[in-house]
Amino acid sequence: MGLLSIIRKQKLKDKEIRCLILGLDNSGKSTIVNKLLPEDEQSKNGIMPTVGFQIHSLIIRDVTISLWDIGGQRTLRPFWDNYFDKTQVMIWCIDVSLSMRFDETLQELRELVNRDENRIGYECAVIIVLNKIDLVESKSELHQRYILVESKLKCLFKPDIRITLVRCSGITGGGIDDLRDHLVESCYFTQ
Repeated sequence: MGLLSIIRKQKLKDKEIRCLILGLDNSGKSTIVNKLLPEDEQSKNGIMPTVGFQIHSLIIRDVTISLWDIGGQRTLRPFWDNYFDKTQVMIWCIDVSLSMRFDETLQELRELVNRDENRIGYECAVIIVLNKIDLVESKSELHQRYILVESKLKCLFKPDIRITLVRCSGITGGGIDDLRDHLVESCYFTQ
């Protein structure tokens, strides 16, 4: 193991990540946050829509992650920019079961990226979560929606921006471990 690897591992141990979770209302942001939390902190009484924001902290492999769950209602969207200070990761949540909202969610993401184009994807890693995969009828339909979103994202971001796509279900927990892995990997991205 080289000296650089040892230094990176030490930085990772000392690392704290601030992560914003954004997306349209009812895309499943709070449900995903709930699945990411340790079992003793998970809500047993159901998830309520976030009005404003909620902050949760969790530790994944010695990395402290501060999750900022920001409401996605239309009236709150103009204020999303205010939360980006000192943010290393943005998770953008898309309800993959509602293809009729793809244009709206991608338009909101486009506006956000255009307003803060020098930060998002450069100083702030981007993870796109395709949520509610359990509600899509077939694997082929899910694959088609994945390809559709992926192609639209390529048009939205500059070619040098690294975007991570994760498929998951906030209800069943499918894909949540992949999301955890990508959150920790973002430590290396943001150093």
